[in-house]
Amino acid sequence: MMDFLFEQRNTIVAFLIIGLIIALTLSIIKGRQIMATERTDLVFGNPAKALGGWYWIITGMSFVLLIWFYFSWDAARAYNPTAANELCQVAKVESAIKPMRSLFPIDKQNLRGTDLIARDSAQLERINNNLQTFALQRAEEVEASAILASLKSALVDQANPAYIKSNLIPEFAGIAQRINSLNASFSNPTFPGPPTNDQKAAAEAQPGWGDTGKEIPVLPATPLGYRYAAIAAEIRIITKDFSKLRNTNPHLLAQVADIDRRIKAAKAQTKANLDLSTSEQDARSKLYSQLNKMLKRIDDGAVYPPNSLSDVHLALLAFDKTHIEQQGSLKTFDTWMMPGGRIMAGNSACSEQGSGRWLPKPSDTLGTLVRISDPDIGFKDVPLLWYRWQPVGGMLAFLLPDWIANLVPGEYPRHNQYGEINSNFKSKVQDFVTGNYESFSIPIPMGHMWDSIIRVVIGLFFGIILGVPLGLFMGLSRFAKGFFDPMVELYRPVPPLAWAPLILTIFGIQDDGKIFLLFMVAFAIMVISARTGATGTQLSKIHAAHSLGASNRQILRRVILPNSLPEILTGIRISIGVCWGTLVAAEMLAGTTGIGFVENVARKQSDYEVIWVTIIILGVLGLMFDLIMRSVITRTIPWRGKG
Repeated sequence: MMDFLFEQRNTIVAFLIIGLIIALTLSIIKGRQIMATERTDLVFGNPAKALGGWYWIITGMSFVLLIWFYFSWDAARAYNPTAANELCQVAKVESAIKPMRSLFPIDKQNLRGTDLIARDSAQLERINNNLQTFALQRAEEVEASAILASLKSALVDQANPAYIKSNLIPEFAGIAQRINSLNASFSNPTFPGPPTNDQKAAAEAQPGWGDTGKEIPVLPATPLGYRYAAIAAEIRIITKDFSKLRNTNPHLLAQVADIDRRIKAAKAQTKANLDLSTSEQDARSKLYSQLNKMLKRIDDGAVYPPNSLSDVHLALLAFDKTHIEQQGSLKTFDTWMMPGGRIMAGNSACSEQGSGRWLPKPSDTLGTLVRISDPDIGFKDVPLLWYRWQPVGGMLAFLLPDWIANLVPGEYPRHNQYGEINSNFKSKVQDFVTGNYESFSIPIPMGHMWDSIIRVVIGLFFGIILGVPLGLFMGLSRFAKGFFDPMVELYRPVPPLAWAPLILTIFGIQDDGKIFLLFMVAFAIMVISARTGATGTQLSKIHAAHSLGASNRQILRRVILPNSLPEILTGIRISIGVCWGTLVAAEMLAGTTGIGFVENVARKQSDYEVIWVTIIILGVLGLMFDLIMRSVITRTIPWRGKG
């Protein structure tokens, strides 16, 4: 069943999106109708105006889900499942032609040669202005200045049409012609012809968009995809051939050889001068290293005369225009249905970049949740929430100490000459306290979720039963307040994560440390809440109870505690939220189970689906705890807010 739902998830998502749009529209209409018919003379701030509003709940949930479907590209996948494959081929073309485009004012303002001349000229000028810092002798300084002038001349001469390499212009013209020819093929809908049977089989065999860890099917599977894939293969060859061309003309080579000879001679002279100190030699070595670096840049021959590449530039501009035109509706679909990023092509794979990657699709997230919820799979061989049959005997044996059997009078049985052991009462007691007997089993919850829940519940429990009495005591006793308040207020403002390394070091990475950390969090909140509730009790109520003959115990039970309950229950509600946040952080720091551990492992592996699964689980569990507390508050203190 789950396999069928996974295979049909695109269709399910498409219908679900339509249903959400309908629900959003109808809920807004219903809400506006209610607002139009509502009494308008109600006092501002009347809590009754906030009751109900189920239609606005539908509005909010539908809106959030639609935003998620949209920005995660789940809607795009549902309505055009082949779009990613086609955009992958488009990205291949863009990736193949990018090295050539980078030379021209297409994606930037200047020719790359212009930027290189400006950069290298500025660097040469800086070296020339700083010659005095190298502590050169007069003759050395003159030679260094001459070398810098030669480097500048060689750099500028590359832009001189008179010195351009003789065969470069025809080769540039050939490159431009090849691009124009490919551009003409690009506009032909029948190019490159029908795919072969092997190509079809390979395309059909590859998984769909998002079916595996490889997000995007890389092999073309549509006519548009085949055309772009063929264009990408051809343009990659053209780009490779173009990148091999260099303006290494004879004039430049002669200049480079002369400058290289002069630098080597200067370095040799410095090495032979034994009168120079170590610092002086180091300064000169630094200068010659900089000169060599500049020489290698110029020797690369990456600067051309300004108009020598005009044909290639025009060919690329025409190619870009055709490239956009041929995408047609796919370009529009990419712009409007796949926001916040794009599909990028690597050497052997394509991937989603942007919101479509870090905001996983709801359908994939649900599939991941179902997968790791399987007790046979789980996460790191531990299910999210499951159960196991635990023998009762083993549970009792864990609670009962083994030395109980030693207290029973008599001796333990010994084997006889035949190797037989006849049990007695003492041995039966030993078997009982060690769990060495057959017993019935009961289901015991297990899993990451259960471990986190147990830790929160236990830490919260001890925080309540110890924090509430102390808080009430501090609210009623000047001594208790003065004695305990500094201690509580000293550690309460400290973030729980600041305590975590110390506590986990003392108690270890097992449950003890995490539970104690949660106890510290809940304890401080409950002390403050109970103290505030006790001190907030109206004195008139206490005097009235006292005048009626109530004892101190009765006043505490019948007056102070009921008046403190709103603060106490609110404190519990707050403690639950803070404990959840602290627990996740503690499990990230040190843990082998728990929701925080799952999220931390997923973060290290960049498994965004699992990360979002943990976020959803934490949100649902937190909401369940909060709903329980709301119900408890409503049923326990119905007088809250009513004077």
